[in-house]
This record gives sequence, structure tokens and C-alpha cells, in this order.
Amino acid sequence: MIFSRTLKFNALFLFFLFCFIEGNTQEIPVKSEPGWGQVKSILATIKAPKFPGKNFSILKYGAKGDGVTDCTQAFKDAIEACNQAGGGKVVVPKGVFLSGAIHLKSNVNLYISDKATIKFYTDPKKYLPVVFTRFESVECYNYSPLIYAFEQDNVAITGKGTLDGQADDTNWWEWKGSKTPNEKNQVESVKKLNKMGEDGVPVSQRVFGENHYMRSSFIQFIKCKNILIDGISIVRSPMWEINPVLSENITVQNVKISSLGPNNDGCDPESCKNVLIKNCVFNTGDDCIAIKSGRNNDGRRVDVPSENIIIQNCRMNDGHGGVVIGSEISGSVRNVFAENCVMDSPNLDRALRIKTNSVRGGIVENIYMRNIKVGQVKEAVVLVSFKYQEGDAGNFTPIVRNIFISNVTSKKSDYGLYFDAYERSPVTNVVIENCRFDGVKNGNLLNFTQDLTFNKFYVNGKLVEAK
Repeated sequence: MIFSRTLKFNALFLFFLFCFIEGNTQEIPVKSEPGWGQVKSILATIKAPKFPGKNFSILKYGAKGDGVTDCTQAFKDAIEACNQAGGGKVVVPKGVFLSGAIHLKSNVNLYISDKATIKFYTDPKKYLPVVFTRFESVECYNYSPLIYAFEQDNVAITGKGTLDGQADDTNWWEWKGSKTPNEKNQVESVKKLNKMGEDGVPVSQRVFGENHYMRSSFIQFIKCKNILIDGISIVRSPMWEINPVLSENITVQNVKISSLGPNNDGCDPESCKNVLIKNCVFNTGDDCIAIKSGRNNDGRRVDVPSENIIIQNCRMNDGHGGVVIGSEISGSVRNVFAENCVMDSPNLDRALRIKTNSVRGGIVENIYMRNIKVGQVKEAVVLVSFKYQEGDAGNFTPIVRNIFISNVTSKKSDYGLYFDAYERSPVTNVVIENCRFDGVKNGNLLNFTQDLTFNKFYVNGKLVEAK
């Protein structure tokens, strides 16, 4: 009897203990899986915005698809009507529509139909008054981007049509400046803006625009949430093509970019969180994808990193780099995942590139790349340099750590790995596994590294071991 009662007591005790534990474990937060295990949970947070089924054709607001009529006001009126009605599509039908700056509002999907093209004026006065923006990652007031949104939720540009900035060497691109002085040159204004950023001049006083020759990005969404850019083609951009800033929940997919002008980056998420770049084709005059977070003291003032960036199934052709981090990364970058991409062109310089220096500073960490096919690149398959531009001329030593490269193959390059850091701040914790780099002219360059792990890493057919 005593034994029986003891068994019953123990059984009841274990039952209540189990219930107690079960009830309380639901309150204990579960940490995300490390590494690639995070991708699923990040993707679950990135949801493309949905829009009401209302259509607002720009034709009803005075637009004509003849390539001659100024449709700027028609775009403005259609977007306003769509926004006021609770949202929907602003439809651009077949034709060529000429416009100045287009400013999107919440719950508006700018839908560019197949065989529709929006051509943008190259007259800079069409992009006034100035707006709050970033120029090369420094906050200021400058010409409006060609398509712009500020502090809006649920905005989209979709469809199979084309955005044409009409930029060339006779307009926007000549503003880049050169060794030969000319009237339309951004150089002095950019120096002035950068000094303002370094000196902490209030942003409200950093007013540029007319006669300063600082080019606009093509598409820039600032402080926005729930962004979708899907299906469109972009050509002839003044400067950076797609530049979300201080924004969250961003999807860029099925986009084709072909723009070979100066500083013509393809997609530059800047101080952004939860970004998906998928099924895109890049043919650019600068970096295909460049992840940024503010420049120098201005970036440290704002202090917002770029994080949780996922890149999938993209094709990188011409460009300075396929997936690039920097150089304006003073607010830091973390959790970047690139997979299942093809990078191949005699005019593509690197596959993965991290560029920084002790003026930029910042922390770059948790960078993952897998299942990448590299045909040929000019310089290196993976490059990390702490000597970009100013080099070691500042007081903000950068940190680069936790780089994981797996299942990457390449056929031609000058270098396989090119790591050039500082003795006081080596590139730390790099894992290269199941990779094969062939046609490598100069092998690997490893200046100041720590905790390297090589597993089944071959260069020109020879197994490479970490030292």
C-alpha cells in the first residue's frame, strides 16, 4: 500500500512538473538559428505590400503617350487621387510618357504596363524644389530623385515596362567631373557637402540643388515601409538606380537594370532592414549591388546599420562588383546572405567585395555566400580591402569578421582571395569550404587575417590549407 501510494504521488508530481515546464517554456524566447538558418525567419518578415483593386489610368488625368507631352502633372494628380481613395494602381498604359520627378504616396502601386515607357526629362529644373535626400550617403537637400517617396507606407513600382532616365554624357553624366575643369562639375559641391557632414552642420543648412551639379538617384525611398519593385526594366540612370534609405521590408525582384554611366550602381540598400533582392539582372557602370549605411561622421551620427539583406538567383554582368559592401558603411552592416547567383563578365571586377578604411570605420559581420557560379572577374573572387580611397587616414578602425563562403566556383581571375586589412584589425573568422577557383593568375593575397578555416578549397586544382 505504501509503495502504491508513493508511485501515485510520484506520478502526480511528475505530471504537474511537466505541465509547469510546458506552460513556462512558451514564455522563453527562442534564439534564431545561426548562419543560413536565419534566412527562413528573415524571409518570413519580408512581405510584399498588397493594394486595393482600384485602377487609376494616367490617361484620365491628362497624360499622352506620345513621348512629347509633359505628363508630370498627370502623374501627380493620378497618384494623389489613388492615395485619397485608399490606394490601388496608378496605371501607365502602352506608350511613351515624358515626365519630371514622380513622388509616390502611401498605398500606391505605380504600374508600368508592358510596352510602356516613362522617359524622364534631363532638364534639372524638373527635379526642383529640393527634397531631403542622401548624396553618396551624406544627408542633405538636393534635386529630387526621378522617382521618390518620403515617410510613406506600402509603395510599389511594378509591371513589365521601362523606366528611362535618358542620362548620357551630354547631361547628367558630365556632372561627375573629370581632370579637365568644366562648368558643370560636382566636385567642389561634393567636397563642401562632405565637410558639412564631418563638421556636423545641421542637415537643414545643407542645401544644394541648382548650380551644384550633384546628380540624383533614379529611385529613392527614404524612411518608408513595405516596398515592392517588381518586373520593371531600368536604363540610362543619372546615378544610383535603386536606393532605399532608412527603410524596412523591401522586395526588389525580377528587375532588369542596364545602365553603364558613372556611379551607376544597380541596387543600394542603405541603412535598411529586411531586404530581399531576387531574380534580378544587373549590367551596371558601377557596383551591381552595394550595401551601405552612411558616410563617415554623418553615418555615425545617424547610426543605423544595414541588416538582414538576402540576395537570391541574380545575374551580375558588367560592374565593379557583384555583391559589394561599402564603402560608406560607417553605420555598420550585418547579416548579408547571397546564394544561387551567376557572376560573369570580362567587365566585372569582383564577385564579393568589402571596401572600407579608417575614415569610414564601422563593423561588417556575418556575410554569407553560397552556390555562386563565377565565370570570370578581373581582380578577385573575394576581396576585402581596408585601403579604399583615403586609406588608413582616420581614427575609426574598421572591423570585418565572420565571412562564410561555400560552394563557389570561378574560372578566371587575377586573385582568388584578396584580403588587405590592418595589423591592428585583421579580417577575422573566415571559412572557405567546397570552393574551386580556377584560372587564378596570382593565387591568394592574405595580409593580416586571423582564424581562417579552409575545407576542400582548391585554387588552380591544388588544395589550399589555412596557415
